[in-house]
Amino acid sequence: MNKKKLLSILFSFIFALSFFAMSTSVNAQANVIATCDTPGDLLGIDCVGYNTELSGQDPRIIITNIINVVLGLLGIVATVLMLYAGFLWMTAGGEDAKVEKARKIIFGAIIGIIIILTAFAITRFVTLNIYQATNTY
Repeated sequence: MNKKKLLSILFSFIFALSFFAMSTSVNAQANVIATCDTPGDLLGIDCVGYNTELSGQDPRIIITNIINVVLGLLGIVATVLMLYAGFLWMTAGGEDAKVEKARKIIFGAIIGIIIILTAFAITRFVTLNIYQATNTY
């Protein structure tokens, strides 16, 4: 085997083993006595279904977070498009067709960023007003 192939296999093996090296601690069994109202129940039989709350977070906040993540990902896509168009323009070598294609991509990416920022502002305004109008203290 040549040296490049051997280094590639060695790097792949080390990379694959690195996933096994990253272990985290797990609390497999919660403190049953601390989570139940019945301190005498050591086996946790009376605690089944005691605290089955799926999430303690408000659904409005969850939806807002999802929208913010999607808008953030769209912003990343628009930024990558800008970088691609800049690279295309720089490597055009004087070809007008490539320069025009890069300009169109940059123009589209700028419009996309404007739309994303506007959507973010509208989403923030609407969710804040909904949250303030329906929040019970």
